Amino acid sequence: MDLAPSSWLQAFFFLASFWFFKCGYVHGATPAVKVGNFSKVEDAVNFHIYYGQTFKVIKNAADGQSYLLLQNNSRIATRTKYCTSRIKSFVIPLSNYSVDTNYFPGLLESLKGITSDSVASPCVLKLYKGGQVELFNNSDYQKLAQFSSYFLSDYDQQPACNFATFVPLIEDTPLQRAEWIKFMGAFANVEARANQVYNAVKENYLCLAKIATNRTTFKPTVAWMNYKNGVWSFTKNMYQLKYVEDAGGENLDASINKNTYNVTDPDDLEELHAILCTVEVVIDETLTSDPFNYTLSTFIQNLNVEDRSCFSFITNTSLWRYDKWIQSSVALDWYNGAISQPQLALADLVEVLFPTGNYTMTYFRNLAKGETPTNVDPEMCDRDSSTPMEPTIVACG
Repeated sequence: MDLAPSSWLQAFFFLASFWFFKCGYVHGATPAVKVGNFSKVEDAVNFHIYYGQTFKVIKNAADGQSYLLLQNNSRIATRTKYCTSRIKSFVIPLSNYSVDTNYFPGLLESLKGITSDSVASPCVLKLYKGGQVELFNNSDYQKLAQFSSYFLSDYDQQPACNFATFVPLIEDTPLQRAEWIKFMGAFANVEARANQVYNAVKENYLCLAKIATNRTTFKPTVAWMNYKNGVWSFTKNMYQLKYVEDAGGENLDASINKNTYNVTDPDDLEELHAILCTVEVVIDETLTSDPFNYTLSTFIQNLNVEDRSCFSFITNTSLWRYDKWIQSSVALDWYNGAISQPQLALADLVEVLFPTGNYTMTYFRNLAKGETPTNVDPEMCDRDSSTPMEPTIVACG
């Protein structure tokens, strides 16, 4: 499913800051980094963290920069300020921060600014509606300068000294993306908490994957599809293929060289229909401005098909979309919670491939069964903003 065409880069997610709390300015002395507060990056490949006595360095492959994080009670923090094309410095823990995204997954207590109220986190919406988080324009550089840090993912936006690039989307696997929680943890001095959360998520994910991939039953073939301007295409993002593999399914044959099919071209349409007759599961990622009225009929109409008898994914009601939880018809929780909790997305896909009927989906809705999205609102926030969120662990074993 494509994201809003006006800003694809804004769809890069800001992962898992809602795991932390009370991470703003700390009054009094902040101790030097201790061994228990180290984070070692094990899976992600696009950032690394190095530690000194009173500082940390994050090397970020996304923008080619090094972020020098200085403990707020250290002498170096009072006399050192870097802002070059290669190095930026930040005083930590951050006293406040803001984010530039339409798809923000959660909160820190020190989150003070957002650039869009289209967020899928009910607790962030609650803070915004309650006046605790300010909405501002991402081109208001005077306003941006007031924050200790401004996290963004739009490479086209003019950089400034307090900008930090946060892009888990550039990673190729679900766990690599989830480990960016350690990136945020370093800015808040909560590495121990970040390690705890990631370890729990990873352990649960690997347990689910082990059970799923050890199945001896038939492995359903899965196609991720997208429709735009009369053309269907098969999306083959690496993290999506990894999800299917870890759920115990088969991805659509990579040897299919042709990837786009124009529904007004009879040959294209015939070939597309032939391929779809070979798959058992379809995940429709088509962008729509009205997801609540995107139904099976919409899919069939876009597919331009009359005889659908050979489509087992329709006969067996296995046509899906990952827009079950959505806010303002644009902010999908798939682009938020699923990044920080990939074990839940994997559990969904296991149920998609091997349905039991006694599992409640987190991110997927069944288009073939007429399921509709649920709109996210602030009243769904069931905890205080100062209480950390715990990862949801799926029963495994």
